[in-house]
Amino acid sequence: MSNSQISSSEFEIMRVIWDMGGKAYFSEITERLEAAGFSWKNNTILTFLSRLVEKQILSINKVGRKNEYCALVDEHEYAADQTVSFVGRVYEGDVKGLVSTLIQQDLISVDDLDELKDFWKGTKKTDE
Repeated sequence: MSNSQISSSEFEIMRVIWDMGGKAYFSEITERLEAAGFSWKNNTILTFLSRLVEKQILSINKVGRKNEYCALVDEHEYAADQTVSFVGRVYEGDVKGLVSTLIQQDLISVDDLDELKDFWKGTKKTDE
């Protein structure tokens, strides 16, 4: 994946495109953004789309006279990359520090931890 960081506005546009299966026309993007409460002008959206193309997060396919914007990065791939970057930057790679913060802030429950333990055990068995 590209190591480019994207702004929160660019992320909202990507969320729309990902929700549409990774491909969307400009008119579809603007309709979804408006329905979600964003009141950006068309030129603003075009600027964000251009930046995402420059960052190699999106590509453009010409379909007749329309541009189809296609995600070059999968949503889960992006989330994983951002998570690794966040843990490295904020917690200096200390995942236990992240989990500790999640627990202290009541963002993760005991049930969540039990599920994670079960997941971890299942992962270790398949890795052996």
